[in-house]
Amino acid sequence: MLDVYLRVNGAEHHVRVPGRRLLSDALRHDLGLTGTHVGCEHGVCGACTVLLDGQPVRACLMFAATAQGSEITTVEGLGGPDGGLGPVQQAFVECHGLQCGFCTPGFITTVSAYLDENPDPTPEEAREAVAGNLCRCTGYQNIVKSVCRAAEIRRGDAPAGTANDTTTGQPDDREEQA
Repeated sequence: MLDVYLRVNGAEHHVRVPGRRLLSDALRHDLGLTGTHVGCEHGVCGACTVLLDGQPVRACLMFAATAQGSEITTVEGLGGPDGGLGPVQQAFVECHGLQCGFCTPGFITTVSAYLDENPDPTPEEAREAVAGNLCRCTGYQNIVKSVCRAAEIRRGDAPAGTANDTTTGQPDDREEQA
């Protein structure tokens, strides 16, 4: 067993884990942060994505001990300061960028890091940014809209709760077709 000290969502945690404990398992089972989902366990689907020192990583591919000394941010740490939704989360709600929700935490963390690097993406850039995350429910259209909407909210171009269709400027109240 190893004593591992993790800084997660701004808080210090001590866990005693087997040396081969994956970061995803430590977050879920040892710290109770179940927003980090485990889908494929091969780093392919992106459902387990967390931010390690601000960069997206697949938590199912790293041992918890290797994250010691780094700042880990999970989807739980991306909410608003008042405990509400953060801008990326709000955008996904407004633009219907989720269906079953299993992949959503991975998308939220990936998009949060991406928007730190590119605060004004085009729809094509947004689609490329999420290409490493898989969703089996959507056609990705509303996910791409969510990325662009999150950028608007973060830039302050439009307050949360006022989503418009990015092509017409009209309120986007359409739901994605199955």
